[in-house]
Amino acid sequence: MDIPSRRVALAFMAHPDDAEFLCAGTLIRLADLGWEIHIATAAPGDCGTMTENRWAISARRTAEAEAAAHLIGATYHCIDERDGFVVYDKPTLQKTYDLFRRITPSLVFAHASRDYMLDHEMASLLARAGSFLYGAPNCSEVPRHPDSAVPYLYYCDPVEGRDPLGHRVTPTTYVDISDQLEKKSQMLACHESQRAWLVAHHGVDEYLEAMRRHARMRGAEIGVQAAEAFVQHRGHPYPQEDLLAGLFRGRRETVLA
Repeated sequence: MDIPSRRVALAFMAHPDDAEFLCAGTLIRLADLGWEIHIATAAPGDCGTMTENRWAISARRTAEAEAAAHLIGATYHCIDERDGFVVYDKPTLQKTYDLFRRITPSLVFAHASRDYMLDHEMASLLARAGSFLYGAPNCSEVPRHPDSAVPYLYYCDPVEGRDPLGHRVTPTTYVDISDQLEKKSQMLACHESQRAWLVAHHGVDEYLEAMRRHARMRGAEIGVQAAEAFVQHRGHPYPQEDLLAGLFRGRRETVLA
């Protein structure tokens, strides 16, 4: 298969720490192959606290996101919406188009289109819209890169691998992250503000354990220690080949490291 000449990947998520939960292992593998990595969130995580005001926690959480991205040489971005108020509207779409235009990704990761919270679903729609239209000259005042094209688009697992009605999601693609699980854990641990209150509340490091359980669950489905699972968007005019499977020598429901 043809690998894109422009090797730029963007994980466009709702909140800081979403990418670390859902696709950081794959981002690590891409970075190891020389891809340029960007992690973006719609919101700065301003509701992710029981004790701080929205400005203090936003500053803390975006700094944590930058630290996590730094571990793999990635760049963090935020389009500065608010937790619980991520919407698919004209101003937010414009910020999304502008971001995509500046990054010009050839590979995009998004939330599942159906997930447990609406911020995730709205961010998924924004990522889909951005991936489809960012290359159109008139959608943004940001200069258009000559290599702009409709990128490969993959939806990450919803929480627990189930849609909001409890139905299990069937992945199209698995990526073996057995060797990347420790660094993925290090990236997630950078989000100390979220980890700390869960340790205090549960008495265990549930923040990291929940991620590891899910990775082990998906890994068991393909006979490896840990994996991340995705559903590829293949609607017109998106690429039809499975880029992740090609990069990592995998097949549907079977991945060779």
